[in-house]
Amino acid sequence: MRVAIIDYGSGNLRSAAKAFERVAADVPSASILVTTDPEIVRRADRLVLPGVGAFGDCRAGLAALPGMIEAMTEAVLQRGRPFLGICVGMQLLATWGREHGDHPGLGWIPGEVVALRPSDLRLKIPHMGWNGLIFPSKRHPVLAGVAQGETAYFVHSYHFAGAPDWIVAEVEHGETLAAVIAKDTVVGTQFHPEKSQETGLRVISNFLTWTP
Repeated sequence: MRVAIIDYGSGNLRSAAKAFERVAADVPSASILVTTDPEIVRRADRLVLPGVGAFGDCRAGLAALPGMIEAMTEAVLQRGRPFLGICVGMQLLATWGREHGDHPGLGWIPGEVVALRPSDLRLKIPHMGWNGLIFPSKRHPVLAGVAQGETAYFVHSYHFAGAPDWIVAEVEHGETLAAVIAKDTVVGTQFHPEKSQETGLRVISNFLTWTP
């Protein structure tokens, strides 16, 4: 099983790769490859898109790799390869990002990425640190074994706003926010699994063994 972690200049790749390598050691035949090559992405069995920074910058970085978006689209939407987006990598799944202007997303999960506006003005932005997960509906397979209220590590100033059908876990920060979104073979986490200790490693393990 070939797992491609897409390198498009967004940063945070090393810690993500190390977390996946740690989990993959217990998954027979799994190999982790950080790549900028769309052909490797097209042939991969699973895809991971990390992301740190502003939506527009990350979108531009992805578009700057010739053929990458087309390879991702073919692998995920046509061949049904499982896909995990992390933080801004999750936000890029939306139709639009509204951070410092309007930027088109991949449009794989309908919604838009908008600024955090907590009702309690004492709450800081960015939303940064550990926060408990809330499950509003049936548990998604990638969240198997994660308990209600179990904490994950967040760092973000914008969030995914979309139909409840796509939101499979939430978090509270002055308002209810999407923590995990999912549609078909695509899943995204607003939190950083690679920084979320045992919770994050469980999510990664579930993703590597998930059969949509």
